[in-house]
Amino acid sequence: MTIQELREYCRTKKGASEELPFGDEVPVFKVMGKMFALVPLMVDIPRINLKCLPEESLERRAQYEAVQPAFHMNKKHWITALCDGTIPRQELCEWIDRSHEIVVQKLTKAKQKELAELE
Repeated sequence: MTIQELREYCRTKKGASEELPFGDEVPVFKVMGKMFALVPLMVDIPRINLKCLPEESLERRAQYEAVQPAFHMNKKHWITALCDGTIPRQELCEWIDRSHEIVVQKLTKAKQKELAELE
């Protein structure tokens, strides 16, 4: 996936917003104010940082060389997936979905209700 495709897919997630808290070169995708993805722009190979459960992180890193512990993030809960063509697009989309889902599950009940009521 290209950087633009990653960004467009992240924007489709329910309640997603794109913000630039770390400067213009690193769009951050949040759901109800909580980060679920990060897409650096100034890189040779497109990549995305995603939240995952610790066991998912280990599995993905074992399965693909293109999956690494996320730079400047909690390496137990975040991965960086390099979009070098070795990870199928459908799998990357599922990982984005899962990252979004993990963050939603951690939201307060009030925030979950607010998200559920969004169109």
